[in-house]
Amino acid sequence: MKTAYLDCSTGISGDMCLGAIIDAGVPIKALSAGLRRLPVKGYRLETRKVKRASLAATKVDVILQRSSQPKKWKDIETIIRGSSLSDKIRERGLRIFQRLFEAEGKVHGEAYHEAHLHELGAVDCIVDIFGTLIGLEVLGIDRVYSSAVNLGSGVVMTEHGRLPVPAPATAEILKGVPVYSSGIPFELATPTGSAILREVAEDFTNMPLMKIKQTGYGAGKKDITGVSNTLRIIVGEQALQEGPGAVPGVTVLETAIDDMNPQLYEYVMERLFDAGALDVYLSQVIMKKGRPGIVMTILCNEDRRTDIERIIFTETTSIGVRYYVASRTVLERSSKEVGTKFGKIRFKVSQMPDGTVKRSPEYEDCKKAAKEYDVPLIRVMREMNRIKK
Repeated sequence: MKTAYLDCSTGISGDMCLGAIIDAGVPIKALSAGLRRLPVKGYRLETRKVKRASLAATKVDVILQRSSQPKKWKDIETIIRGSSLSDKIRERGLRIFQRLFEAEGKVHGEAYHEAHLHELGAVDCIVDIFGTLIGLEVLGIDRVYSSAVNLGSGVVMTEHGRLPVPAPATAEILKGVPVYSSGIPFELATPTGSAILREVAEDFTNMPLMKIKQTGYGAGKKDITGVSNTLRIIVGEQALQEGPGAVPGVTVLETAIDDMNPQLYEYVMERLFDAGALDVYLSQVIMKKGRPGIVMTILCNEDRRTDIERIIFTETTSIGVRYYVASRTVLERSSKEVGTKFGKIRFKVSQMPDGTVKRSPEYEDCKKAAKEYDVPLIRVMREMNRIKK
């Protein structure tokens, strides 16, 4: 998987997204060619190298050549649906704009299809949003993760007067996203940047385990003293171990529980497997004050961690979860079905680096056969062990 990590330590905006994408290596010609697939005219892109607190970054400006712009949902929707972009990019763009209009509508007490993009230029937004989506595709990004978002502080001037930072629409869009303010007295996260982030980011977390291939820095409008006002994108591939059987790291979650009815564990484990857990197991431990307890350990891919945590918190008495990324090595494996006196039963087949093959019968197949033929399960297992030899 090719992964991108967005470092939003000084916020995020539409032009910062576009700048970071270009700075990471997306050719401006490729970006412009993609944008021409939208029926939007009357603008040009300007890119230049700037410094933000001595850090080199790319600044992108959308220079408008017309003053009149579409402002309502139906106008934007018509433009997007009339494009020749891929279905994936078109639908993602529609979701981003709908999120923007829904936020604007909610804070102004209107239905989203009646709301206006009060502070936003529609053409600017279209270019920033679709330029980012096109750029991610050009880079070949499969997954995007993000840091928590620095919102800034203070006030921002709008058509409606002075409003607090984060702007109401930004706060609405970023519901459920980890955010903070480091006290920088400017608006760092904008509605457009926040809406893009909500669509493209799979999770808000620390940087995942990966090998860095390239980086890019998109400059914000202000050069803030002592702060690099940039959006950083880090592009890489999930880090692999060296040697045979190497696979991407696996996320390990653990929680210790000493106050839950043990009857619940079976149901919780079923929910976790349904949510994508690779493995779940329980270990008996002695906890504080001599209480017997259980440590529940779950293995999963990083993109399933948020769903796994949600199940732990809602289905158990746990109030905290530890997690970390672990390296692992697995054998090449396959499944082979063989005919037996008890019907067809699958074997798990795995191969060692030296060519040695290990086989083991699928337990669920053996159990099903024992019931169907009304014989002891142990007899079926013995027959399978005889076959595998």
